[in-house]
Parts: sequence; C-alpha cells; structure tokens
Amino acid sequence: MTVPWAGFPLNKILSLVEPKKDAKFLKFETFYNPEIALGQKQNWYPWPYQEGITIEEAKNELSFLATGIYGKKLPNQNGAPLRLVLPWKYGFKSIKSIVKISFLAERPIGLWEKLAPNEYGFWANVNPKVSHPRWSQETEQQLGIDGRIPTVKYNGYEEQVSYLYKGLEKTLQDKLFR
Repeated sequence: MTVPWAGFPLNKILSLVEPKKDAKFLKFETFYNPEIALGQKQNWYPWPYQEGITIEEAKNELSFLATGIYGKKLPNQNGAPLRLVLPWKYGFKSIKSIVKISFLAERPIGLWEKLAPNEYGFWANVNPKVSHPRWSQETEQQLGIDGRIPTVKYNGYEEQVSYLYKGLEKTLQDKLFR
C-alpha cells in the first residue's frame, strides 16, 4: 500500500541490539489474544501469525516499522502497535501488530508459507513475472484508476533492492512455487 506512513527505519533496531554474527534472519510475531481477536480462535491457522525476512532486507534503508498513518497513530486495523513495511514487496510480508522480533540463524517459516508453501514461498512477491499459482501478478489495480496497470518489479525499487536477490533469479523461478 502506498500511503503516508510514519515510523522509523528497521535498521535502527539492528544498530541498537547488535545481533549475533550468526543471525541471518528476523522473525516477526504478532500479538496473540483470542479473547480480543476472535479470529484467532480459528484452529486452522497456526497462531500467532509469524513472518520472516533476511537480515540484509532488514538493513536496507527502505525497510521500516510503521507507527502511524495519515498523520495519526497507527490504528489497530492498520497494524498497531508496529507494522513492517518493505515497499518493494507485495502483500503478505507486511506483518501487522508486531509484538516480538527474533534474530535467527535459520530461515523462519511464516504463517502463509506454512499453510500454502506452493503459493507463499519465502522469496515470493518480489517479481511480478513469477506468477502466483492461482493468479497473475503482472498487473495491479490502483485506487482511483479504472483498469489495471503493469506491476513493476520490486514495486519500482529495483535499483535500491535488486542486490538483495542477486543470484536468486533462477531459484525464484524454479523453486518459488514447489
């Protein structure tokens, strides 16, 4: 979503906590309270919701944690207290309501990857040419505009982030959707 977010760079956390040298990934976890969030009573989702990114993605200057939107404090429906925003990724990697961040040596498996690994692989949603098994990601609908427009690779941030995926192009195309 392209909206006026407020927040702070994710790499600021990295500079404050100084992760161990073997940390290669960050795992984010949402709050879990089925008495408040009634949907969490559903037993077919592996609650709490978790998502992961590489430490290199976290270090990128574009990665940030949102604390506000439209000049106001971030409301619950938009992911309070913290929401991960990676402007070059689409959709499910923007985990909401973060209450815990862990630094890991091994790649974490996120909720959607657990549920549908053939649709939501760890490296998914950076290249619109790699189609989702049930729909094409090559076009998108912008609010306020009739019709669809071409989706730009890395959401238009290729110059700033393509180095994060160097050497993965073949892997992304061959193994993204197992």
